[in-house]
Amino acid sequence: MKLRLGVPKGSLQESTLALFKRAGLNVYTSSRSYFASTDDHEIECMLIRAQEMARYVEHGVLDCGLTGKDWVVESGLEVVTAAELVYAKQSLGRVVRWVLAVPEESPFQKAEDLAGKIIATELVNTTRNYFASRNVPVTVDFSWGATEIKPPMLADAIVEITETGSSLRANHLRIIETVMESSTQLIANKKAWADAEKRRKIENLGLMLCGAIYAQGRVGLMLNVRKANLAAVLGVLPALQKPTVSTLSDAEWLAVNTIIEETTAWRIMPQLKAAGAEGIVEYPLNKVVL
Repeated sequence: MKLRLGVPKGSLQESTLALFKRAGLNVYTSSRSYFASTDDHEIECMLIRAQEMARYVEHGVLDCGLTGKDWVVESGLEVVTAAELVYAKQSLGRVVRWVLAVPEESPFQKAEDLAGKIIATELVNTTRNYFASRNVPVTVDFSWGATEIKPPMLADAIVEITETGSSLRANHLRIIETVMESSTQLIANKKAWADAEKRRKIENLGLMLCGAIYAQGRVGLMLNVRKANLAAVLGVLPALQKPTVSTLSDAEWLAVNTIIEETTAWRIMPQLKAAGAEGIVEYPLNKVVL
């Protein structure tokens, strides 16, 4: 069995390959080829632009692929969403937004103010549907790129993707509404999803990728504590669910293992020591499978 996997080429490529590595699957690419190899002999990779991924997955050229929810919606094609993977080109754990933005000095405050105006965007169908749902007549022009520089001379407003809004601000644009939020998805071809062997492989891939994303920004913490001090120690810990508590060879002592946000370790570890914990160890995590 061979699983044909689409990896997004372009802005998401670097963060996607890093995510695969954290999940335990190395993907080897070449600047001269659109094909990539992996450590798993059952997975073949092809580099495809995120905007086209849904088409090739829906048509069966690929069994599955990673792309944004935005491009799945924009395509209007029918694919299976196997997993939601919240990461973007700059960070893990962050959704991106397609926003309606206008020049800073313009009088526009809401979508309705743009009736009869020109909107530039790559996300043409979604933008048309957005304005149509609000009964606002506009002309939506496809933008081949550098969309932020088009207002006010080439368009009255734009619908553009953003993570932080910094690029829009740098081009003197002001966000007035969010058109849609998007995150990366692992999508699958319906026929491949109906194949038990391929579906299991796709589900396992999604499981490991989600585990790598969840581990980002978290660390493991283990410590020893006397039974008499256990309640005080547990009162300090913000657990993922509940800490694991196990007995040691000395019946008076217990071992506690849990997961915490990395940013809280600085504050929590002295508190644990004060509550009676000993042998406190912080360790990194690659994956957390819930």
